[in-house]
Amino acid sequence: MDSTSDLIAPPRLAGYVKPKRGHGVAILLTLIVAAGILVLFLFDPALHSFFPVCPFHKMTGLNCPGCGSTRAFHELLHGHIFAALRCNALVMVTSPLMIWLVARHWLARWRDGAARSFDFPTKWLWIFLGVTLVFAVLRNLPQFAWLSP
Repeated sequence: MDSTSDLIAPPRLAGYVKPKRGHGVAILLTLIVAAGILVLFLFDPALHSFFPVCPFHKMTGLNCPGCGSTRAFHELLHGHIFAALRCNALVMVTSPLMIWLVARHWLARWRDGAARSFDFPTKWLWIFLGVTLVFAVLRNLPQFAWLSP
């Protein structure tokens, strides 16, 4: 013991591999999402008041682009695809893409062990925001009432 680093650092056990920090976060997030999916499957948002209410709709009476998405996911979990589309078509159409992007990001992060940024072109983000804005306007017009939840 001739150096000070030997006094400060604890001894390493043979074969010990330090767990990666991101794995615990990923497991925790997976458990939280699974619990949320279970609650959403068991309780219908149209019948139970403990689900969050859209503050935009509550203040203005208009439907935001996300209005009806909780009910849509509930319907989707029960296999009612057309009812889910009726509740919120935009969320139902874009959800597979979003799930794929997040899964790809976390799998790459899990595999590489390093923080990664999303590889999402800015052009596609602007297109998505434009489509979302058009959807928000259309679903509040009487001619497009079928887009409202």
